[in-house]
Amino acid sequence: MVEIICSGFGGQGVLVAGMILADAGMEEGKHVTWYPSYGSEMRGGTANCNIKMDDKEIPSPYCHDIDILYTLNDAAIDKFESQIKPGGILLVNSSLVRPERKFRHDVTVIKVPASDIANELDNPKGTNIVMLGALSYASHHFDVAYMRGAVDHFFAKKGKNNPKNGVCFDRGVEAAKKQME
Repeated sequence: MVEIICSGFGGQGVLVAGMILADAGMEEGKHVTWYPSYGSEMRGGTANCNIKMDDKEIPSPYCHDIDILYTLNDAAIDKFESQIKPGGILLVNSSLVRPERKFRHDVTVIKVPASDIANELDNPKGTNIVMLGALSYASHHFDVAYMRGAVDHFFAKKGKNNPKNGVCFDRGVEAAKKQME
């Protein structure tokens, strides 16, 4: 089983990122849970979601031992970093996280300037997609090509097509690859 938490401020797309991951898992025939949590003011308040995927039935949607923590701000790291299992992955949107911040030494930390990349590509709502690209590359649980297609598939089902999302995803993959080589 893989346990993932996506966390950030409302409006950053963390819930959508979680839905994309859950949708990709379902399309692969896996058992999946997606459990959102957000404050009363969705935009600007805190938002996160728990995603679990497994070949077997999942008894609880709540993540206890996080394999992957996908964070878009400092508050998300503050809240969930202690729950990552040793050897897990911490994805950090370095555009919004203090550069002097210290991280646990028993996890793999991947810093991606996701907001900067999305803005540079004129796709400010693509920060979450940049991070999904990094997540796909950094974790053995996901195939990069499959996940890139899953992003397109998710939005196509909603009648939305934004070619910039693919470029954002690819740049996230590149950012993770540079750090892991």
